Amino acid sequence: MEMESFRAHYIKVAGAIALLGNAVLAAIKILFAYLSGSLAVMGDGIDSSTDVLIAIVTLVISDMISKPSDEDHPWGHGRAETTATMMLAFIIFFAGAQLVLKSIIKIIHTNELQEISHYALTAAVISICGKTLLAILQYHFGRIANSDIVKANAQNMKNDIIMSAGVLAGLLLSSLFNCPLLDPIIALVVGLWVIKNAASLFNQTNMELMDGNVDNVLYKKLFHAAISVKGVSNPHKARIRKMANLIDIDLDIEVHPNLTVYEAHELAEKVEEAVRTEIPEVYDIVIHIEPEGSDSHQPKERFGLTPHHLEQKK
Repeated sequence: MEMESFRAHYIKVAGAIALLGNAVLAAIKILFAYLSGSLAVMGDGIDSSTDVLIAIVTLVISDMISKPSDEDHPWGHGRAETTATMMLAFIIFFAGAQLVLKSIIKIIHTNELQEISHYALTAAVISICGKTLLAILQYHFGRIANSDIVKANAQNMKNDIIMSAGVLAGLLLSSLFNCPLLDPIIALVVGLWVIKNAASLFNQTNMELMDGNVDNVLYKKLFHAAISVKGVSNPHKARIRKMANLIDIDLDIEVHPNLTVYEAHELAEKVEEAVRTEIPEVYDIVIHIEPEGSDSHQPKERFGLTPHHLEQKK
């Protein structure tokens, strides 16, 4: 089985498990929220509903990213996973914002509040147990497939466990002290938590779409691999961009000016081999060869990183 087909298979399995599990949990929580009148449980149910959407998108994306490159997409279809993750961030943000608004309205109209029933408490317990199992499975398949969207979903479910635990604690306190106002307050906190997760997911995917650098370790590995090849010096103009689980690299190196084109090309091939050994996720690497010393005669670089840039960031 080819690597992308392997990834697509496990992403699809993870998506199917998440879809079924979250659909059941969302239905239970929304039903119990209706029976109990608890806005906090309803918020928890809405959050699980967004997880159902994540699972659906994951299943769709698993087929798309397995397609080979074509004339319209010469780099392949890996970025579809990133684009989908960005869309999910907006969906999750919208759900959280709606819950915050409803909670504020409930807090203002305190005369409409109801006492907490055992349905709300039962829903919170079921949510904690169900989300724990789903999070474990998503982390497992996310590591196997090395998929950002599955890992993000696993992290989201981990957050859901904490959120459901908070809901349960709040409901118990509300019932114990006979204070129904705690219910919309908990729902407000849940809504803000959902918005925070959406913002974090957006920043992560936006960094990738902007070809930003969030991992200096990759650059250190790249420079180390380049200078490990005898006859190669001054790796510079390095640019690394992430495409889902893959890495695309541009790099300039310097070689002795008296080498033949063939000899310089052979050194570039060795550099590529060393880089792929150091960074197995490389999808493609472009190496530009320059004669030794030519870099010092060029104007200051306006793009790409050098080992000096990494030293400055320490």
